Amino acid sequence: MVEYPPLLLAAALLGLLLALLLLLRRWGWGLCVVYWYELVLQPARNLLMGDTKEQRILNHVLEHAERGNPQSVLEAIDTYCSQKEWAMNVGDKKGQIVDTVVREYQPSVLLELGAYCGYSAVRMARLLLPDARLLTIELNPDYAAITQRMVDFAGLQDRVTVVVGASQDIIPQLKKKYDVDTLDMVFLDHWKDRYLPDTILLEECGLLRKGTVLLADNVICPGAPDFLVHVRESSHYECTHYSSYLEYMEVVDGLEKAIYMGPGSPTRP
Repeated sequence: MVEYPPLLLAAALLGLLLALLLLLRRWGWGLCVVYWYELVLQPARNLLMGDTKEQRILNHVLEHAERGNPQSVLEAIDTYCSQKEWAMNVGDKKGQIVDTVVREYQPSVLLELGAYCGYSAVRMARLLLPDARLLTIELNPDYAAITQRMVDFAGLQDRVTVVVGASQDIIPQLKKKYDVDTLDMVFLDHWKDRYLPDTILLEECGLLRKGTVLLADNVICPGAPDFLVHVRESSHYECTHYSSYLEYMEVVDGLEKAIYMGPGSPTRP
């Protein structure tokens, strides 16, 4: 075991505390906690354990969940992320809101932007009708591979297609390459600064029809203010906000549901 001089350890600890204070001042408590986990604790743990947090989540599922049982997969991920390591899944609390929306609208073609480890893909796909399908776009190939294994383990591989690439590159290909006419529902949970440009891209590519449901996660923390302005002030959308908490934390967050009313919707007074 490597031993470090006390002064070096003290300096490292002081540096971490200063970094925490800077994060707190710049982003507030909610984002401070998130960035502390993601930028400090996670890399240190990855280095010590020789793998990644996402691989550890998958391993936990493979060891503790029941193959072919999506609900047990979700419970295993929630248990791990609430008790061991925080992760940016939609989580159990906001997940119940997602469940409600999926059950209400019963989409036949559902697009997810941002798969991460496959939690929300499993959550939504388990509620789809037998002939429905979910396409999930993930930029990070390592995350996409974990998502595929998670979906396969849950027994949902016939309903879910994992697409690797940047959303702005894949969206224009959906009609021809992935045989998508229009989308019934879109779940946005990728980079928050992509929410607005990808929404506009979906509109321009003719992938939205009257009644298409956009459901966006993390619109409060870390936030997607430009997206909210776009859908709330546009006559093309009818919006509903669902207040909740950031996954596995008592930090205020929320989801925004925006129903596309079509390009010919009347102008709001």
